[in-house]
Amino acid sequence: MSSTPLPAGLLDRAALAVGPGTAPAVAGELAALTGRPVLGYDAEGRITGAEGGAPDAPLVLVGATLPPALRGDPRVRWFHSVNAGVDALLDGGWPAGVLLTRTVGRMGERIGQYALAWVLADCQGVPGHLARTAARAWRREPSELAAGQTALVYGTGHIGTAVASALGAAGLHTVGVGRAEHAPGGPFDERITAGEDGPWLGRARFVVDALPLTDATRDFFADARLSALRGATFLNVGRGATVSLPALGRALAAGHVRGAVLDVLTDEPPAPGHPVWELPRTTLTSHSAGITAGTDITADFRACWEALRAGRAPELAVRVGRGY
Repeated sequence: MSSTPLPAGLLDRAALAVGPGTAPAVAGELAALTGRPVLGYDAEGRITGAEGGAPDAPLVLVGATLPPALRGDPRVRWFHSVNAGVDALLDGGWPAGVLLTRTVGRMGERIGQYALAWVLADCQGVPGHLARTAARAWRREPSELAAGQTALVYGTGHIGTAVASALGAAGLHTVGVGRAEHAPGGPFDERITAGEDGPWLGRARFVVDALPLTDATRDFFADARLSALRGATFLNVGRGATVSLPALGRALAAGHVRGAVLDVLTDEPPAPGHPVWELPRTTLTSHSAGITAGTDITADFRACWEALRAGRAPELAVRVGRGY
């Protein structure tokens, strides 16, 4: 995106409203940054706190969801998502002419540390030690070094890059799997496209899914890829629907996948009878790998606000056609 998607002067006239559940501290910081009172909008799309304001002022919204009533409101010109994933917002289409930006903040750092923690726990046999402690069994077992192991990281954007950086610091050989046009370099030791991953699947000790959810990535990890693994540990920090859970179950049963750590699922939270609870050697971490902090929201909104005021397109602007 080479030019600003908002007309000059629009932000000077715009009203700012935050969605349900926005912390008062976040609203206060946004008010101080923009120099205007912060309004609210509710789940039905009603703007609150706007008494006496200009009823036709352009709207800048900050929140997790965009209610249907506001999707069709021509006053809405910019929506800043408090989350990094925007697939739920884009489901069913995005209103034309509305800028969409997202919050990333320090999520990459958090998720990188999360991935590294589970990789090191696996190498040190932590799950087995916990199980033996619960069973009151004393047995020494050798560990393995993380250094020199191969990790395939699917997704070479902000999150995948941070994961590769964290794993590389522990000496893992990281192979980034992403789009062909992504620039080479960064923390990855090697870069390949999804069509080139075949030879690597049988060599990988760890596979990290950091993919966004698009039409191309839905059920990306299905039988073909998962059955090609040879005892890899699988981590999903991307989106739940990029993984076929039935296929993962078959790969775990066959030993193609040694173990799985799933931070995200298609259905959250899963019902008590959901099949995911029955997957062997699988740990669920309840979408906790990269919880967004209030400081992430305000810092990233500030970056977008300042870019737009300077006539630039924000780096955090979503390419709606791609889905991220």
